[in-house]
Amino acid sequence: MLGKIKVLVVDDSSYVVTAVSHKLESCPDIEVIGSARNGIEAIEKVKSLQPDVVTLDIVMPEMDGLTALEHIIAECPVPVIMLSALTSENADTTIKALELGAVDFFLKPSIVDPAGNGTVAAALIEKVKTAAKLNGLVKKLSARFKTDVDQTKVSIPHLNGLLVDNVNRIVVIGSSTGGPRALMQLIPGLPQDLPAAVLLVQHMPPLFTKSLAQRLAQSSKIRVKEADADSVLMNGQVLLAPGDYHMVINEEKKINLIQSPPVQGVRPSVDVTMKSVAKVFKAATLGVILTGMGCDGTEGASHIKASGGTILAEDESTCAVYGMPMSVTKAGYTDRVVPLQSMAPLITRLCKEKTKNKVEEFACEL
Repeated sequence: MLGKIKVLVVDDSSYVVTAVSHKLESCPDIEVIGSARNGIEAIEKVKSLQPDVVTLDIVMPEMDGLTALEHIIAECPVPVIMLSALTSENADTTIKALELGAVDFFLKPSIVDPAGNGTVAAALIEKVKTAAKLNGLVKKLSARFKTDVDQTKVSIPHLNGLLVDNVNRIVVIGSSTGGPRALMQLIPGLPQDLPAAVLLVQHMPPLFTKSLAQRLAQSSKIRVKEADADSVLMNGQVLLAPGDYHMVINEEKKINLIQSPPVQGVRPSVDVTMKSVAKVFKAATLGVILTGMGCDGTEGASHIKASGGTILAEDESTCAVYGMPMSVTKAGYTDRVVPLQSMAPLITRLCKEKTKNKVEEFACEL
């Protein structure tokens, strides 16, 4: 990108606008070119100012952020970062915004905290820089991903036959930036009778992971829930790591949620979950790395490969951010690079196939 990154800041609070603008303009590569107080004004200024990135509040008068986002993505697509308060209601709305096409979100309390240090500004700046690189992709995907699965919640009978004693295969899915949108396509594509347990690690704070699990559950035939202290591994069930907890399994195949230090700055960590799973399930482990910044999942993938397991990585063509999949692929741990729309069918067939590592044969048929 030539020149500075142009940002439009949208919030009905002048204090928030000032705080966000001040933090962003501490970076010489970013210029705040304007602000808007509500969704209607935001749409007008996106069209007239043509920013590279928009930071968008959720709760505003006249037109809220979610409605404005739908108009922006449909009429003048540009990367949008949602600013969200840390509440259950805002978490639900933020997850919906990520499904609609927002590329990321940032917690508003950390922005306006006067005692905040430079790490908050640095994190916001990094998100804006990453978002700016996605301008072309946002335009390309503005029609939004569609899944052809039945969106009706399906009850699953005979759960007692699916409990831990019968779990002989496991899938570990890791995602970060762009993950919620990708997961809303992938998880509903998994069947309710998947003969494997699924552990899902998405980089998100508390409340947001709970909302994401609920959204996925409403859209999927496979069972989906946020993991808790009572969770057990179960075929045909997805357990999502709760925000601020690493999710691991022990030798008895029991779920443990721990608050050991963040790994590479994140908790939950994909690496932590994958390493614990590889130790127990060995060659019966299938690791899946989706869109996201950084390299979380690469070390975990190395443990899965060393144990005889299989690794799939999302293809760059469908990634919002080609960071985590690129890292694991460049490290040489990936068995197959797969576009998102082909991921669920391939996972399903690999889990159902009784012979080991049919990944190449199956992928060629997709």
